[in-house]
Amino acid sequence: MKKLLIFFIIIILIIGMLSLIITVTHRVPLREKVALVRIEGVIIDSKDIIDELRGYSEDASIKAIILRVESPGGTVAPAQEIYEEIQKIKEKKKVVVSMGSVAASGGYYIASPADRIVANPGTLTGSIGVIMEIPNIKGLMEKIGVEAQVIKSGRHKDIASVFKSLTEEERRILQEVIDDVHNQFIEAVAKGRGMDIDEVRRLADGRIFTGRMAKEAGLVDELGNLEDAIMLAGELGGIEGRPHVVEKKERFSLFDILRGDVTEGLFGNTLPTIRLKYLLTP
Repeated sequence: MKKLLIFFIIIILIIGMLSLIITVTHRVPLREKVALVRIEGVIIDSKDIIDELRGYSEDASIKAIILRVESPGGTVAPAQEIYEEIQKIKEKKKVVVSMGSVAASGGYYIASPADRIVANPGTLTGSIGVIMEIPNIKGLMEKIGVEAQVIKSGRHKDIASVFKSLTEEERRILQEVIDDVHNQFIEAVAKGRGMDIDEVRRLADGRIFTGRMAKEAGLVDELGNLEDAIMLAGELGGIEGRPHVVEKKERFSLFDILRGDVTEGLFGNTLPTIRLKYLLTP
């Protein structure tokens, strides 16, 4: 009985020591690293990206974060949420953006607050503007003999209905919305890049730039590839030599599919609804 008691005490001590070791190794950086966060495709949600960024910002072993942006942009609010999160992270550690083939419109919006932006010479970026697309199937409905009956609480409640054409007053209202969101874009870029707002406004007519043109315009800092951005992040984070790079491996499970996460990401942007977009359209 005494031997059995001693055995259990030893087991408890071993478990306690292992728990202590695991706790310490998670809190004390064993090797200084940089984190790589990939933002790819149309931006329609910010939660996963923000969760990933926040996790790295709280990890003491991560000295800098690289955002690899490969996106033509997306809906306005998620881009703004990512922008704000990057602003918060910059108070703790350095953020470097590496632009891929396309980092335009909302893709540029989320890049603009970074400490440094690295683009390839042939990257397509810029496209500082806002777009709202409202399909009009009124003619088709008339051809097939179908009429939509609308009951509404205010005269502008169906302002974006696909079953009718816009009136001049409705077009004016929507243009005011677009202009306001466009001004928000311009102000965000001016703040993030430390540029004069009038200079940004001159560039913000929706045009695209190559990476080389963007550097000349002051929209990016350096020309280079992802490896250059990694080395720069390590340097800014105080790491000597090439830093160790960590990144999240994306995995889809059956539960994700059943919950709708995957299908929403693939098809959510095609649903017929009104959306304000910071998006480079073909």
